[in-house]
Amino acid sequence: MNQNNAAANAYPTPAPSPPSGITATPSTGSPITVVASSRAVVSGRLTSATIVISQTTGKVTSIFYSILPPSDFPLGTPYVDHSPHILLPGLVDAHVHLNEPGRTEWEGFYTGTQAAAFGGVTTVIDMPLNAIPPTTTVEGLQEKVNAAHGKCWVDVGFYGGIVPGNLGELKPLVREGVRGFKGFLIDSGVKEFPAVSVGDISKVMSELADEPTTVMFHAEMIPPITDSVGDDVQTSLPPLAPHGPLNAYKTFLSSRPSSFETYAIEAILSLAHLAPDLALHIVHLSAMEAIPLLRKARAQGINITAETCPHYLSLAAEEISEGDTRHKCCPPIRDQSNQDRLWQELREYAAEGVIKTVVSDHSPCTPDLKLLPSHVPGHVCAPGSATHTPELPSEQGNFFSAWGGISSVGLGLPILWTEMTHRGLTAPDSAITDLVQWCCVNTAAQVGLEKQKGELAVGFDGDICVFDDDAEWIVEPSTMLFRNKCSPYQGKLMRGQVRETWVRGQRVFVRGAGNGGFVGKACSGRLLLEPRVKGLKRTKS
Repeated sequence: MNQNNAAANAYPTPAPSPPSGITATPSTGSPITVVASSRAVVSGRLTSATIVISQTTGKVTSIFYSILPPSDFPLGTPYVDHSPHILLPGLVDAHVHLNEPGRTEWEGFYTGTQAAAFGGVTTVIDMPLNAIPPTTTVEGLQEKVNAAHGKCWVDVGFYGGIVPGNLGELKPLVREGVRGFKGFLIDSGVKEFPAVSVGDISKVMSELADEPTTVMFHAEMIPPITDSVGDDVQTSLPPLAPHGPLNAYKTFLSSRPSSFETYAIEAILSLAHLAPDLALHIVHLSAMEAIPLLRKARAQGINITAETCPHYLSLAAEEISEGDTRHKCCPPIRDQSNQDRLWQELREYAAEGVIKTVVSDHSPCTPDLKLLPSHVPGHVCAPGSATHTPELPSEQGNFFSAWGGISSVGLGLPILWTEMTHRGLTAPDSAITDLVQWCCVNTAAQVGLEKQKGELAVGFDGDICVFDDDAEWIVEPSTMLFRNKCSPYQGKLMRGQVRETWVRGQRVFVRGAGNGGFVGKACSGRLLLEPRVKGLKRTKS
C-alpha cells in the first residue's frame, strides 16, 4: 500500500488561483476591519456583536456586544454586517492527514487546506503519517515544513510521531514546535510508521512526563479472542472463520469488536502513573464500551481525554451497503445504539463526559485503493488503465483489502449540524455554543493554542466562520474540495452552510464567489511552529 514519491507527479499541486474580483479586505489603508452580526458566539454565549480586527496583527482588538453602525468607525473602514448568519470562531480541526510529502496523490497542503477553508476550518493540525518521511524526527518535520511553505490557505500545525526507536527525537520535536504526539498500538498500515509496544509507551511517558505536550494514541490492540483479523489497521486477511461475505460490512465490523479499543485503553491507563501531569488523549474513539473506563480514570485523577469524529456521530453500521468501502475506517463505524451513546457522552462534555472534542480524522487515499464496485459513487479505474478492474472480482468491495479512512475535512460543521437537527438538538442557543466548544475551544486547548485560536476574543487571531444555520445543500464532487472525490457523504443532504471564512482578519473563502470562492491573497496561511509552553496541567472541560 506504500506509494513512492514519483507517483505524486501524476497528481500535481493545482496552480494558485487567479484574482477573483473579491479581495480579502478592501485596499483602503484602514488599520482595522470590522465584522458584525445579530448572532455571534462570544464568551460561550450567542449574542449580537461587533468585532474589530487589526489589519496589522490580524488580532481581535475590540468586541462590542451589539451591532455598531459603520458611522461609529473612521471613514473608509472596511465593515461587513453578516446578520442574520452566525459568526463562529474559525474551527480548529486537530486531526487531519495531509500526506505531503511522499503521498501527495492522496492529499496535499494546497487541496487539504482549501477543503478546510470551505468548511470554516481556519486551523488544521497535520498528523505525523501518512507522509514520507513521517514526522518522527526533527529532519522529517523540516521536510514537511518545507513542503508546506506557500501552499496553505489556513493555518497549519504539526504533530510528531511515536515509533519504536525515536525516543531521543521527542524532546527536540517539542522544541521545534510540534503540537503533540501520536502513536499506534496496532499496525498503522504503512511500514514507515510501526506500532509501539507497552514497553515503548512506558519509556515515552517517562521521557515526556514534564513536557508541555499531549500524547495521543490510536487505541486498538488485539485482545485474546479467537476470531480477530491480525494487527494491521488498514488492510488485513479475513478471520480464519469469517462471519459472512467479505464485502458485507457486518463481517468487517464483527472482526474489529469494541474489545480492540477497551483492551488498548486499559493498557494505556495502566501506565498513566508514570507521568501524572502529562496530558493523554485517545484519538477517534468509536466504542461506547470504553466510556466507563475513561470516566473512572478521570475520576481517579488521570489526565486523559478523548475525541470522536463526525462519521461515528452520523453514520451507522446498519445503513452501510454491501461493498461500499467508502465507509471503512479503523476503529470502525459501529451500530446505531453505539452512535446514540457517543452523542449522549459528547453532550456531557462540560460535566463528567470524557469526549471533549470532535475532529475530522480526514484520512484520504486515491479512490482505486478503496476497491469500490462500479456502481458506488467515487469508483474509478486503476491509474494507467481506462478499463482495469481488480484481478480478482472478489476484491471489489472487499472491506478487508480496501484502504481504511474517511474523507471529510471541511464537511464536519454541516455534518454535525445536520445530525443535531435530526436529533432535535438545534433549538436552544446552547446547541451552537456546544458545537463551538467541541470544534473550536477544546480542540485549540488540546494542541496548546488556547490563547490564540478557538474563540472570538480580544487578543486572539481574527479567525471567523460565517455560518448559515438554515441553508440546505447536497454534497457533490464540486463541494468536496479535498483532492480525491471519494467520500461516504456524497449525495447526502446537509443543513448548515459556511458562507465565508476569515483567517487573521482576511477573507479566504466566500461561498459563490469566482474561482471556487477563494479570494484575496492565495495561500496566506501560516505554519504554527512556536513551541508550546506549560500552562494549566489539568483541564476538566
